[in-house]
Amino acid sequence: AALPGPAPADWVQAPLDPAVRAVLVGFDEHFSYAKLCQALRYLLRGGSDCLLVGTNRDHRLPLEGGAAIPGTGCLVKAVETAAQREAFIVGKPNRFMFDCVASEFDVDPDRTIMVGDRLDTDILMGNNCHLTTLLTLTGVTTLDEVQGHQDSDCPARNRLVPDYYVDSIADLLQVLGE
Repeated sequence: AALPGPAPADWVQAPLDPAVRAVLVGFDEHFSYAKLCQALRYLLRGGSDCLLVGTNRDHRLPLEGGAAIPGTGCLVKAVETAAQREAFIVGKPNRFMFDCVASEFDVDPDRTIMVGDRLDTDILMGNNCHLTTLLTLTGVTTLDEVQGHQDSDCPARNRLVPDYYVDSIADLLQVLGE
């Protein structure tokens, strides 16, 4: 949606839906200044009764050939900055998503493996949920990063270390096929 007029005083006149009690920030290739203004207006109007929820904090999304695009975390950070408050993240690395799945299905953490390509989301969530973790090196993470975290005396950095790694998920599938 476009801003309703040429000046900031006009922008705060757009109608707000009285039923809205949460602002959800997810991946949105059409994120705009107008949406940021509306999100802030809902959060200011609702105060602490209006939830600020983010899907994840991925700062960039890797593409083939080493390219990347900004991730959802950039959009979440924009709304957090405007609202001067932190979003509740329902996706990785927060264990909220795992707890929802575990409440619906019989999940045994000792027999569950978290596979992912990011240390700060996938592997951290797996470690937070006491799962075995497997890093695939097809995303944004390098073995040098893993080694740096492993060699650190910092407990927070140690939580980013996977139990195992493979160059590609294809390597895992090959082993499982044997």
